Amino acid sequence: MGMVTFVDETTAGGRGDGWALEIAEERLALCELIRRRVFQEVAEYHAKRPEVFQGLVQPEGAERALNGYALRTPRRIDPEKQTELALKAFERNGFLVLVGDRQVVGLDEEIVLPLGVEVTFLKLVALVGG
Repeated sequence: MGMVTFVDETTAGGRGDGWALEIAEERLALCELIRRRVFQEVAEYHAKRPEVFQGLVQPEGAERALNGYALRTPRRIDPEKQTELALKAFERNGFLVLVGDRQVVGLDEEIVLPLGVEVTFLKLVALVGG
């Protein structure tokens, strides 16, 4: 069992604080790693009930806010639906995933998760005029 550190970055140079999640397996498909990350984000949101959801992808009915997504009306977020949105975002190149210094290109790709590995989610930002 080991800790995996998730870090969010943007192509504009922003880098969020990393956070750790305990993963028992040494190998995992990327889709499962994303699912576990999203489920943890949703669980933490429900436990703390902050004003802003800080997650990998924007929940339906939410608006972009500083450091996350604001829900117009407070409600529970469905982790299955959030996972589905995250997987679709990956497939549409909404973000890249780097495990250590290697890019993972497919959702079904099995990745090795050595003890203390950093997994970076590089969120791609649309360029003005492009």
